[in-house]
Amino acid sequence: MNTYIFIPPVRKPTGGITVFCQIASILARQGKNVRLVLREAGSWMPPLLEGDPKPILWDELKLCKDDLWLVPEGWVNSLAPGLNSGAKCVVYCQNWAYLFSSLPEGVSWRNLPVSFLAVSHPVEWFMQQTLGTISPILRPGIDTNLFYPPENIADGPLRIAYMPRKNKALVSQIKSIFETRNPNCDVRWVEIANMDAQGVAAALRTSHIFLVSGFPEGCPLPPLEALASGCIPVGFSGFGGWDYMRQLDGAVFKPWWPLRDVEWSGNGFWSADADVLDAAFNLEKALNLWREGGAALDSALASGQQTVRSYTLEIQAETVRKIWDNFQS
Repeated sequence: MNTYIFIPPVRKPTGGITVFCQIASILARQGKNVRLVLREAGSWMPPLLEGDPKPILWDELKLCKDDLWLVPEGWVNSLAPGLNSGAKCVVYCQNWAYLFSSLPEGVSWRNLPVSFLAVSHPVEWFMQQTLGTISPILRPGIDTNLFYPPENIADGPLRIAYMPRKNKALVSQIKSIFETRNPNCDVRWVEIANMDAQGVAAALRTSHIFLVSGFPEGCPLPPLEALASGCIPVGFSGFGGWDYMRQLDGAVFKPWWPLRDVEWSGNGFWSADADVLDAAFNLEKALNLWREGGAALDSALASGQQTVRSYTLEIQAETVRKIWDNFQS
């Protein structure tokens, strides 16, 4: 069985495409036949490493019925080559919010001969409720050789990292509310923008708190990277983040949907999506946690590290192996 993985035409880095390329790299290292398929030449992809499969262009794609055609959920038209050839079509849902966004009028997922993968437990539950399907879960992995906590963090004002590209207006609101409530609070805001992965890791490792502003999400990577880097995350889950997000004492929002059992306890202060006031309150709670230190801070940071141990590249690779073995059986 050959696996072909569709890469949508984008010009800026995206976590979703990075994960697709990770899957291709994993399959190649496991001895599987795999190719990346670019819809357009020049589309963004992470740099290829030695041994990674070389991409081909859309016009070069020739599928047969024994092949597997993997596409993201928001690009339903990309299924056409797989459907036309009778290949096994698999839709990897990385964000619940895009599952229905690209369906042409009159087309239903229920009527298409496709299988699904889900990126997280919340996304899989969402698909159960809407499609009536039970799907394997393939979670992303982060590089813990790149994202890891500092041995010691420098003295001085507490540092709050954030990514302005994620709902910029809401970030501005949270900052304004926080600064109005705390006019004499000496903090440093660390903007993470236009950085490569090494730069992001370095910024997170020198920060105390990570303000999470993205939603909707399937299984957001930046909060995981922040946890790995020794930050206390604060902010929104995007729904999919509840695969691993759990509340620290003092946080007030309670999800109404089912949460899976996990080995770790509270790892952040999480608010309902778009609740800027609660997010500002939670920033204050995170700052107080750092200032007071002691067992409560140690426990929160240890829980963050325990969380990350379930999202390593090694676990991701083993999950890919099991899922593809089932595809071939």
